Amino acid sequence: MSINFDKFVPRPGLVNKQGRLPDPSELVCIEVPKVFDQCLIKRCLVYDPGPDTNSTDAELRSNPLDDPKIYIGSRDFKINLLSVEKIPLTDNPDFKKLIITYTISFYSDYISKAAVNKTEFFEINRTDEIGKFYCPDSLSQDSNDFIPGDKKGSENNIIKLEMVASALQGLLTKGEDCCDVLDITLGYYIIVKCELIVQLLIPAYDYCPVPKEPCKPEPEENVCEKFKTAPVPKFYPDQNLTPLFSEPDDETCE
Repeated sequence: MSINFDKFVPRPGLVNKQGRLPDPSELVCIEVPKVFDQCLIKRCLVYDPGPDTNSTDAELRSNPLDDPKIYIGSRDFKINLLSVEKIPLTDNPDFKKLIITYTISFYSDYISKAAVNKTEFFEINRTDEIGKFYCPDSLSQDSNDFIPGDKKGSENNIIKLEMVASALQGLLTKGEDCCDVLDITLGYYIIVKCELIVQLLIPAYDYCPVPKEPCKPEPEENVCEKFKTAPVPKFYPDQNLTPLFSEPDDETCE
């Protein structure tokens, strides 16, 4: 069955059924970063004063704190890729051994005994090695106009890090000189991606349409009106009752 293109409004959204979209209006060539390989780094790090390992880090202890009482939590996790070393493998130069150096930073909040909210900054430096990673070099060379110092225009091959991190535990304890410190247990996932700028041929309908309605501020909420239309809340909790009589599995007529 043919689809009426005039009644179709192209816009971003879910395509949940086959045959609901009309034929595209054109095939277009776009230039985008394409992921050629990716791998996952998963770490759970605790504080240890010795050399860093896959499970310990010496920078997960804070500076001396001022009379801490309660650890609240950690926030604003960020990752910064410092350097990448690519070593081609002998049997296949398109595969590389990667040595990546990066920093993870975040803030940890605590309450002092004087009931004052305080914050401590953490930054750890890590180095990881990926033994075999498909990261081919671009076959073509290009020359672009870009701002001096901007690395985006100087290399087609991109190593990218994406991270999800959280503080699994914060422990207020005593340091070597009996001062109060905060030890953080850090858990994080990092996806290492090798991206290459390529040209892809994709079907397209047209440019995305301009929204019809102008951006409007949200109206102020009338809390009394919202209260009047809200359902009446339950006054009592649910009862935890069990049946008085057990039901027979099968009852037959005699």
